[in-house]
Amino acid sequence: MLKEIVINVQEEETRVAVLEDRVLMEVYIERSHNQRLVGNIFKGKVENVLPGMQAAFVDIGLEKNAFLYVEDAQPSRNPEAANQSGYPVNIADILKQGQEIIVQIVKEPIGTKGPRVTTHITLPGRYLVLMPTVDYIGISRRIETEKERERLKELANRVKPEGMGVIVRTVAEGVDEEEFLQDIILLTKLWRRIQNCAANCSAPNLLHRDVELVQRMLRDVFSEDVDRLTVDSRSEYEKTLEILDMIDSRLKLKVFLDERENIFEDYGISTEMEKALKRKVWLKCGAYLVIDQAEALTAIDVNTGKFVGSTTLEDTVLKTNLDAAVEIARQLRLRNIGGIIIVDFIDMVEEEHRSQVLSTLEEEIKKDKTKTNILGITQLGLVEMTRKKVRPSLAEVVQKSCPYCEGRGKVLSEETVGIKLKNQIYQLARQTLADTILVEANPVVAARIIGAGGANLRELEQKTGKNLYIRGSATHHLEQVTIKPLSDQEEIYSQTVPVKAGEIIEVKVEEPHISNPSDGIARLDGFIIDVDGGGALVGELVSVEVIKVHRTYAKARLV
Repeated sequence: MLKEIVINVQEEETRVAVLEDRVLMEVYIERSHNQRLVGNIFKGKVENVLPGMQAAFVDIGLEKNAFLYVEDAQPSRNPEAANQSGYPVNIADILKQGQEIIVQIVKEPIGTKGPRVTTHITLPGRYLVLMPTVDYIGISRRIETEKERERLKELANRVKPEGMGVIVRTVAEGVDEEEFLQDIILLTKLWRRIQNCAANCSAPNLLHRDVELVQRMLRDVFSEDVDRLTVDSRSEYEKTLEILDMIDSRLKLKVFLDERENIFEDYGISTEMEKALKRKVWLKCGAYLVIDQAEALTAIDVNTGKFVGSTTLEDTVLKTNLDAAVEIARQLRLRNIGGIIIVDFIDMVEEEHRSQVLSTLEEEIKKDKTKTNILGITQLGLVEMTRKKVRPSLAEVVQKSCPYCEGRGKVLSEETVGIKLKNQIYQLARQTLADTILVEANPVVAARIIGAGGANLRELEQKTGKNLYIRGSATHHLEQVTIKPLSDQEEIYSQTVPVKAGEIIEVKVEEPHISNPSDGIARLDGFIIDVDGGGALVGELVSVEVIKVHRTYAKARLV
């Protein structure tokens, strides 16, 4: 398998893409104004202790207080046996309000939630992760050979500082004791510096910031199994070579500088990132996935789409589900989806086929460095999964909720808005003494209120007893309307009719007249200009003379 890393460095953001056989699998984005918080270490002050939630809120100097669970606050915790006594530990016995503690962010703030923190500090190096508050040795689950696991455990036991713990990383497979020692020396120095800083400052205060994105990629992702690393910035390229001199000089041969103008576009990465923001994902066979990310969970639905197969229905369903299993594993990595995941594969009759699909999904999930568990198939035939959520998903990084629909993904129809608007007109007509009411709305809503030939408008005026001026405004969102009474005649004319007879103006013909295609329609501040003979000039800027002015439109001729 060809594995590549492509790094794009810009003024406001750095982006890293991981490709496997030229297919985009993972994307990391770090923006200068919104630095990543996970891994940062703070001296914080306990603001509130909540025994009912077995948690505490800690002020670490950010906009929102951090959340500390009881299991993340217990001193000298063994990761494999948090509470060996068997008795529940009360958060109030561990923490007191106003107490100053050293904590590390383990989960980014997401939505309305503040960051999650722990008192169990981890300091990652190239081959080892130092745990200064825990006496423990762990080996990466990705190292599967029992003999190698035993060898690495023995090495780790020899080099680890007394009273501290280490986790041996996947990249450590095959390394010797000297490389372990280099990691330990650097990491223990870093821990002493953090402790000294904590002793000489008051809370809240930042004690240590994790390294920036490119350095993290070199430390955590760039290893012997990566065939090529391409950087589009000369300064970052030189910095990368300097870092590799310290951690693994052999990898320098795999680093290349490519100063093309838009490397993500040329590699097709930008296109794949855009696809990763859409609900529907097409598979090569013609089937497709629908991915819906909600606050509580992510639902993935598998559909046959255009794929009709060539043999039996069962074979068609199996082929679709197998392709879907591969793509689902990829999309979870690419979109960085975390939390609860429910997959609705197409129903399969044969048990062998269900096992085959689950097995394919499990094999693909093994390629994911983020911890993912497949819990099995429910009675409804749904596959339940969980994936650890540490940082915001791709969608959360590059998108925000629509200010109009507030994240619903839907807006009111023009019919609904029109009915609601008519009721508002009736209400205002009963309350105002003014003879005239000005209404501004999106053009499609205004058109419904006016009706064909102004029929709906005349009926509305008859029922309200008011003069109504309905103006279509392209700047108004579909759900947005403006209604106000007008009493001064000069104000009525200036606000409702932007042109007068005999005036020569320059307009752009936007479309042919719907019932008389030889005429063209232009708009001036939402006011319709019917241009005689302008149907053939759509898209052109023309000078016209206003012939006649009506309440909802003006008639004009070409000059």
